[in-house]
Amino acid sequence: MLRLRLTLMYCLVSMASSTVLLIIMWALARSLTPGVPPVPEPAPVPDPFTGTGPVPEPDPLPGLGEGTLELAQPLIALAIMAVISLALGWYIAGRVLRPVLTMTERLRHISDRNVHERLALPGRRTELKDLADTVDGLLGRLDTALDAHKRFVANAAHEMRTPLTIERALLEEPLIDPDADLDSFRSNFERLLVINDRRSQLLESLLTLSSSEHGAAADDLVDLAGLAELTLRERAPEAAERGLQVSTSLQPALVPGDPVLLGRLLVNLCDNAIHYNVPGGSVSVSLHRSLGRHVLTVANTGETIPAAEVDRLFEPFQRLHRTADGSHHGLGLSIVRAITQAHGATLQARPRPGGGLIIEVGFSGIPAELAAV
Repeated sequence: MLRLRLTLMYCLVSMASSTVLLIIMWALARSLTPGVPPVPEPAPVPDPFTGTGPVPEPDPLPGLGEGTLELAQPLIALAIMAVISLALGWYIAGRVLRPVLTMTERLRHISDRNVHERLALPGRRTELKDLADTVDGLLGRLDTALDAHKRFVANAAHEMRTPLTIERALLEEPLIDPDADLDSFRSNFERLLVINDRRSQLLESLLTLSSSEHGAAADDLVDLAGLAELTLRERAPEAAERGLQVSTSLQPALVPGDPVLLGRLLVNLCDNAIHYNVPGGSVSVSLHRSLGRHVLTVANTGETIPAAEVDRLFEPFQRLHRTADGSHHGLGLSIVRAITQAHGATLQARPRPGGGLIIEVGFSGIPAELAAV
């Protein structure tokens, strides 16, 4: 029990201090009277009536000398001081530990249903108040994480329920239709394969998002410019099919991180710039060094995006319009944000004048010429 331990410690310190004080006082008394001769006792005067000396008074404590009395008095004082120290120590320890007991009692009643509650310890700033404020901050982050988890589960369930409903309808259609032939079965199976591929992409995106949010990035040196060139080369046919003009300005950049996750970040940024564009629009990808950081910028034309809606696009399953576009589930930019946080990078997004979006990701890194040394 912490209160009992604090009480015993206080009593021990008090008794040790009292003992040292008594020793010092005794030593000072002895040092101040070293050479004073004892005062001789006067000779007894005989009694004029009996002719004998006065009867000596009896010793008030038979068997105890003067030295014994001098020792007994300090010991009695120490015993009284010990009792007083125990009582004061118990009271002081209770006062000191009262905020801790209050915080413990409140924390016992906080669960996932009322995690929004806080300790809110009153009073001036002390070590215990700093501890309570730290716990409140932890509860705040936990509350935010639980809300995000609930929204994520609800959105994921909704996204998974839609393809399952379509799959069931496609499977029941030829069974209900008595005139169904081989071609109808083949057509439905082809549509089922497409839906299955989309669901596989969704699961893969969910796994990537989970690993990015809960795992630490590797510290390998990754050629970010090389990954950007490879990503754009693989998506050149799709960009040409949509009539998009792609421009690049890539400076050499080596950043510490996970090459797989950084590759996925570039893929999602480029896919977002291509898919959410307008016919005949443009995509610009640049990589340059600014203030000691490598800044990756992906800008694209597209629909006008309100500034208030930009942050929402980086939440899971969020799109500018709720209706899904083909195989898009609204996870691309949320994965970008998770990978950015896992690499300790900065992420900024703003609407592009005239429509579209500009996304900047800042990485800490070293110049390529220094890495080659």
